[in-house]
Amino acid sequence: MANLKSSIKRAKTNEKARLRNKKVKSNVRTSIRNVQGAIEAGSKDEATELFRIATKRIDMAVTKGVIHKNTAARKKSSLARSLNSMSE
Repeated sequence: MANLKSSIKRAKTNEKARLRNKKVKSNVRTSIRNVQGAIEAGSKDEATELFRIATKRIDMAVTKGVIHKNTAARKKSSLARSLNSMSE
């Protein structure tokens, strides 16, 4: 356990940040899973709408500093490739 007043405060803020980051990452993973499920089900319109939502959540995670911008670009690119391959 932290002894100094500043380290106690830092531990509290770290815990708040950890919980926020966990929530944001969970949101991103869930939205990605939703898109993949719609793609597997074959519903192009639903997948497109879910892709838009997933992209927004991924971008918000980057803005908050939860994930790196290259990671976000990779996730969005992968989803877009899957979505575009549906029309074939």
